[in-house]
Amino acid sequence: MSLGNRLRERRERFGKTQLEAARGLGISNVQLSRYESDDRKPDPEMLGRFAEYYRTTTDYLLGRTDNASPDMGAPSDNREYPAFEEFINNPEHGVFFKDYLNAPEERKEEMRRFWEFIMEKEKGRKPGDKQK
Repeated sequence: MSLGNRLRERRERFGKTQLEAARGLGISNVQLSRYESDDRKPDPEMLGRFAEYYRTTTDYLLGRTDNASPDMGAPSDNREYPAFEEFINNPEHGVFFKDYLNAPEERKEEMRRFWEFIMEKEKGRKPGDKQK
C-alpha cells in the first residue's frame, strides 16, 4: 500500500473528511489531496505531523510495518477517553493540548484530569451563561 493510500486509510478510519483533516493538520485541502493521491511526497516534518495527527508511526505510513499502532505495549489507551480525544482533535481546542500525543504518560494523565475538571465545571452551562 502506498503512502497516499495509508494517509487516506487513516483519515477515513477517524471519520474525517479531507477538509476536516487538512484543517487539523494546518494545510490546504488541495495539499492533502495531493499527498493522498501520491502526487506529492511530504517532507520529514510533514510526515511527522501526519503520524501524530493520525496516531500512528512514520514507519507505518512509509510501509515499513503493517502495525499502525503508535505505542506497542504502552500503558495508556486513549480509547478509554473518547470524549477527551474528540475534544483535543477539535482545531479550536487542540492548541491547548497540542503536546498531548507526545507527552509522557504522567503528563497525559494530568491533562485528562484537567479536562475532566473543566467539563465538570461546565456541566449544565448553556451558551451565554457566565462561567462559574
